[in-house]
Amino acid sequence: MPVETSTVMKLLAISGSLRATSSNAAIVRAVARFAPVGVRVETFDEMAALPHFSPDLDVDPAPAVVAALRAAIGTSAGLVIATPEYAHGMPGSLKNALDWLVSAAEPIDKPVLLISASPGGAAHAHAQFSEVLRTMSMRLIDGGAHVFSRAKLDPAGEVVDAAMLAAIRDGVARLVALCA
Repeated sequence: MPVETSTVMKLLAISGSLRATSSNAAIVRAVARFAPVGVRVETFDEMAALPHFSPDLDVDPAPAVVAALRAAIGTSAGLVIATPEYAHGMPGSLKNALDWLVSAAEPIDKPVLLISASPGGAAHAHAQFSEVLRTMSMRLIDGGAHVFSRAKLDPAGEVVDAAMLAAIRDGVARLVALCA
């Protein structure tokens, strides 16, 4: 029986939107669909289950879903985060997830591809989120802030917009290179 000698790089992808049919969830699925050979993309789909952050709860052992998020980040070579913009800022659920990571070692120096996309653009959230990631000592790869809506998805909810697909492929290639 042949021995497997190739190494698979694992990336963790997170959608900043809690809506399963969101455009950002579609972007995360596109990242997985178009990942290069030798790269496996897993998604963290438990954002809605994270409790509201409280330092009183950030003790050992951490809540199970928090421990799962930290472990998934710890075993990943890098992260892909796709986020919408709400009221010129990042979604509260995504900020809550980041708050759970502030005291954790797993995200430190972790490469992160950040793609921000909303129908009206996402420049404000993108700038805000970029600052938070840098403050948390993550290595940011800027995937850009995009004007992106459900109109750029096919009837099955998958990304078909050529410019967005090109941005995804480019960003993932830069992330893989940084992780290698």
